[in-house]
Amino acid sequence: MRLAFRILVVILVATAVFLVAGLIGTWAPDRPVERLAPRWASAPSQFLDVQGMKVHLRDEGPRDDPLPIVLLHGTSASLHTWEGWATALRGQRRVIRFDLAGFGLTGPSPKNNYSIESYVAFVTAVLDRVGVQRFVLAGNSLGGQIALETAYALPQRVDKLVLVDSAGYAFTPESIPMGFRIARVPGLRGLVELVLPRGVVQDSLRNVYGDPTKVSAELVDRYYELTLRAGNRRALANRFQQMLASDSARIKALKQPTLILWGGKDRLIPPENGREFARDIAGSRLVVFDDLGHVPQEEDAERTVAEFRRFLGLSGPGT
Repeated sequence: MRLAFRILVVILVATAVFLVAGLIGTWAPDRPVERLAPRWASAPSQFLDVQGMKVHLRDEGPRDDPLPIVLLHGTSASLHTWEGWATALRGQRRVIRFDLAGFGLTGPSPKNNYSIESYVAFVTAVLDRVGVQRFVLAGNSLGGQIALETAYALPQRVDKLVLVDSAGYAFTPESIPMGFRIARVPGLRGLVELVLPRGVVQDSLRNVYGDPTKVSAELVDRYYELTLRAGNRRALANRFQQMLASDSARIKALKQPTLILWGGKDRLIPPENGREFARDIAGSRLVVFDDLGHVPQEEDAERTVAEFRRFLGLSGPGT
């Protein structure tokens, strides 16, 4: 009897040690923006006061451009996802990109409001702050839904629209990234704000790339560290609670010239959604990249920006 009791105690102690070691190994509390900015907000980054937030923004290219290009990232991403596009475009066009509320270095909304209407107001306020009235608007995933809703709300300001693997319609994912699955579980949200295995971020990125071998250590570092920005993990959970699909009637009412880019291997928002956008937006053009995933503008900036340049009628390499 005593032997059995001792064995049970040893097992319990070993299990406790294992769990504690696991928590210590993945312990990742929030990091202040001041700690992250030196690596992720180098020039030409700036921080602008908008709606009670310090918005992380990059504004590059000629200031006399009559139609600046505005790029909106998706869920758990940042302005860095558009780096390849910005590099290809800024020699000829003014390119503006910024971290949306709840993501990147901008951090959470002081009002804890992540509705589409709130994001449209946020984008409008940022562009008012930098003095841009009329613009070309492109967005990926969540950024695509914000872009189309902004185009509907401000038709006099959005000249052209680009949707890249855009949210907007209801969809059934073939596969959901691990990080998104965890953020949707109420009982795990408190723990996730203190513990974040780097492997979860890596697996999530591999899930959304058409070719998982393109997910580099530096890419994982960026997504991992910006997820740790103070307040971002709680904001992500709140964002999932508040976000709704767009009204299909508003999508059908869009009048702007529209380019739709989609990754044929997108397992989060299926290519059928891209075809639905193409059917519902009159005069739009759909381009599918068969080998790319949910973030094609990041996975293969060169090929995707070439289609965008063609859409704008830009000639030359643009570097």
